Parts: sequence; structure tokens; C-alpha cells
Amino acid sequence: MTAVAEAPTSPRWSPPTRNSTAVFAFKVALLRLRRFVVDLAAAPPRLMRSETAGFGQVLAASRTPLWTDTALAERVHQLGKVENLRRAGHALDGLVIPGGATFSFWRQVGPPLAVRGFVAGRMLQQGCLIPAVGGGLCQLSNALHDVALAAGCTIVERHAHTRIVPGSAAAAGRDATVAWNYVDLRFAADRDLRLSVRLDADELIVRLDGRGDGRAAAPAPLKRAAVEDIAPRSCGTCDEVTCFRHGPAPVSRDGGRVFLVDEAWPEIQAYVVGERKGGDRLGVPIDGAALDLARYAWRRDGFARVAGAPLAALGRAAALRMAGPQGAARRRAELAAAERIARSLARLLTPEVQTVTVAQSLLPFLWRDGRLGGREVTVLMTRLPMAALQQRLDRAAADHPDQATLADFRAPAWLVDCEGEALAAAACLVTPHAEIAALFGDRAVRIAWSAPPASPDRPTTREPFIAFPGPTVARKGALAVREAARALGLEVMPLGSELEGADFWRGVRLRSPGDWRAAAAVVQPAVVEDQPRRLLAALAAGVPVIATAACGLDPQPGLTLIPPNDARALERALKAPPRPGSRSGSPGSAET
Repeated sequence: MTAVAEAPTSPRWSPPTRNSTAVFAFKVALLRLRRFVVDLAAAPPRLMRSETAGFGQVLAASRTPLWTDTALAERVHQLGKVENLRRAGHALDGLVIPGGATFSFWRQVGPPLAVRGFVAGRMLQQGCLIPAVGGGLCQLSNALHDVALAAGCTIVERHAHTRIVPGSAAAAGRDATVAWNYVDLRFAADRDLRLSVRLDADELIVRLDGRGDGRAAAPAPLKRAAVEDIAPRSCGTCDEVTCFRHGPAPVSRDGGRVFLVDEAWPEIQAYVVGERKGGDRLGVPIDGAALDLARYAWRRDGFARVAGAPLAALGRAAALRMAGPQGAARRRAELAAAERIARSLARLLTPEVQTVTVAQSLLPFLWRDGRLGGREVTVLMTRLPMAALQQRLDRAAADHPDQATLADFRAPAWLVDCEGEALAAAACLVTPHAEIAALFGDRAVRIAWSAPPASPDRPTTREPFIAFPGPTVARKGALAVREAARALGLEVMPLGSELEGADFWRGVRLRSPGDWRAAAAVVQPAVVEDQPRRLLAALAAGVPVIATAACGLDPQPGLTLIPPNDARALERALKAPPRPGSRSGSPGSAET
């Protein structure tokens, strides 16, 4: 709740008038001018955000509920308050306060204007809680004051509310009101600090971290200011009809559910279609159906509004084409494009939206920008979390140090952390991938893989060769396939891109790509695999499959699961007797 400073008045409340409000506004203008002039000579520094590590000691933390007023008439202002907290929180999250420097709330947040995305919340003025753009920010300043005290900071400037809102920090004497720009919160510390401001679905979470130098915080003594112990009246629920501000209570609209998606996996598309309701909105990178791009061909019917990010999506396509099919440059281009798409589609997240379903590729950027706080979030999972993915690749790279593709790229630490925080805060996670679903326990919503129908003209006999979906990179198990093929004298039909060069298959008999359904087996001992499309097609066609748990498939007839990138395990599986679902001897026995 943003509030303005005023002199104590009589406990007897009287409605504000147009004249008293005009006088009040004139005084505010003078105070703002005075603050502006003073800050011209000695303004606090503009602090910078840091994404680096090193602040591992939590010195103080505050958790306060976002939804504090359940009155229907106050819903619009509650939604507005949370939106304002998102905006201001994003401006403060990650700031580093050097030892001896002064933190200023308004220096960092800036003016709470509509053109900057701030909306109407509740503000305490003249004894009333009135609608005002930027209203509600006092919840954030209260929390900042609280953690600054607990961390032993010096409070340079702090103003108490002139009325006590029941249940607020003012009732405990730990409040700090703010009003642009003349009522500020300023504090300093004798050590480097890093500020963290996050919103989850229900709480505002503010934290001050230190560098872990072992010095304990010395809380500053609390000075309680004199305030009026009278609950202010709210314009949303007040029945004072003589007040010039009196009018009908604002009507709160149902924002519906917003779906922010990326690639149109058939499984995820079926989930979204099944979940949508009237009034829901859809954000897509580009109109794939109109442009004949199956990758983005999302069904748009049934949504109240559909928005796109065509420039960002087309820029992604161009950047990926220039970056090539493999390597760090491609990964960086993908992340940069996902960030642009996320920021463009975030315009659908208006204040009244409380339920969001978001693609994993867009998730960390929306979380970092504070757009998901105060909302119930469902994540459409299409790969392992970055932290788990990179740990797995690190282990594989240690086992195969000669394979540069296992260690050619790692995402920035801040991005990994943002995704991890967002996944931890999500209400549920939707995926067809068995291994990914297992990571999240009861929060996972497992949907079925979309298997292709069996083809009536599929081959009825098996030939002594194996098919490898590829591409020829170590993370897809290409090394194990090559080694096993050499050891067993197998012929291999490579179906993916030749990313390791023409010499990769040296010493292996190759078959030109053709009807892979005649293969004795389809093999993919991958370290990581997001979309096992070829494996699903093979199982549907009755072709034996040898893969790993990383492929995301459940144990089933015709599927043999082995450890990833393990040539010896692959050789044993290839020489094993046929499993149910196969129609011939193993490819190994056929060749030996």
C-alpha cells in the first residue's frame, strides 16, 4: 500500500473534500519539488544488478501474503497491488548494495507511472485507502525496512504510516511508507549486500544476502513512530455517500487463463486444447498454420484472443540458420530468441490474469522479469531442467573428454537459477516424458506420447542392419552405436544429421537411408533425448527398440532399456534373444 506522509489529525474522521484534496495535492507538489532539488546536489547512487555468485549467506528474509483483502469490491485493487509489486520487485531484484552505499527505494524503482506499466492499487491518503496508480508498493517498502533492520543496516530515512491498517507492518511498528518521490526509504550497511525480491503465487519474498564472511548481523533498535490507531476507510467498501470520491465499486474482470507456448508438440497441443475455456488467451511465436510451419501450427480456435511474436520468431529462424546445426553459437541464439519471444508474449499477462500455462523455453525469462509472481503457473516441460541437464552432460563429458560436443555449451548460472526457482514455485508440470515427470513427483501431470498409427504396408521381415535416428553427436549415443557396430560387424542406417563429419562412421558398414522399418532394431542409447519420435514410430511399426531411460519412454513390449552411451550394454542387447514384439533374431546374431 503506497501512502503519503501527513500530519496527525483528530481521531474523528471526516470525508475529504475537493478543496482539502486540492490543498493536499499542492503540498505534495511542493514536497516533490524540494526533494528533486535536494537530490540534484546529493542523490543516492544508482545501484546495479549482479547475476554473479558470491552472496551465499542469508542475512535476513521476509515473507508476507499478497492477497490480504478478500472483499469482492477490493479485488481490482488487490490485483493492481500485485501487478505493481511485480514491476517494482523486478526493478529491485538482484541489486548489489556495496558496503557504505545508500539504498534508495525511489532511486531504484523510479516513478510509478502508467506508461511504465504501473496500475491502480490502493493508497493511503487523507485517512482513506483510495485507488491510485502505483498503489500497494508499501508492502514492498515495509518488507525492505524489515530485512534492513534484521541485517543490521543503518536506516537513513524511514516514514511511518499515519494510520494503522489492521494486520499490516504498521501494527507492529515495523512499517516504512513510500510516496513518490518525497517519502522515501533509505538504508545503508557496512558490508556488501545483495537484494532478492520475488513473488510466488501467494507471497512477497524479500531477502538480503551477504558474502558469507561470518559476521553476524546486529539488528538496529526499533523506533516506533506516533501513528493513529484508527483503521482507514477504503473507497472500495466505504458507504460514505457524501464523499466526492464515492461511486460504484469497480468491477473485477476474470482474466481467464493465458497459455504462452512455443513448439507445437502434438501431446502438448492436445493438452492445451483440452484445458482451454471461453475467455482464455493464447500466445504463440508465429502463426504456423498460415505459414505452413508445422512446428508452430497451434490451433487458435476457441481462444478469446491470440497474440504472436512474429518478428522474434522469424529472427530466431534466421539466427539458427546462421549458427549452424550444432555448437555453442546455436544454443546462445536459441536462448536469445526465446527471451525476445517471452517478452513479446508477456503483454498478455494483464493484472487480472492469475493462471498461466507457459512453455519451458520461455519460463526463466518471464520469471526473471517478475511476470509470473502472484500467479498460479503450469509449466509445459519439453526437456530436463537446465541444472539436471548440465549435470548429466558434465558426467558424460568426464567419461568422454575427447568428445567436445558434450561440453561445448553451458547456460549462464543466472538462467539456470531462474529456471530452478520458477520450477520450484510452479503448481504443476505437464510432460509426456517419463524421466522428466519422475523428477517432480505429485506435481507432475503425465500426458501420453502421441504414437503414429501402424502402417499397413510396413515390411513383414527384418533385415540384418540397425537404424540409428541420430544425429551423430555423443549426447545421442552415436559413440556407443559406432563402437558396437564395429565390434559386431553390423551394418548401420544413419537417419540423422552427420554433425561429426564424414569420417565419424569409419570402420562401419553403412546403408543408405531408406525404409528403416525393415531394420532388425532401432537403437538410440542417448544421454539426453527430448522427443523420441522415431522410437515411437518404430514401436508402432513393431520394430524392436534399444534405448535409454533418457528417451522418456515407459518400459513396454519391444523396448529394451540400457545405460546411456554404453557400447558394451548395447552389444549385449543386440545379441540377446528377440523380445516380444520383434519378428526375427537379434541383429547381432544375424551378423555373427
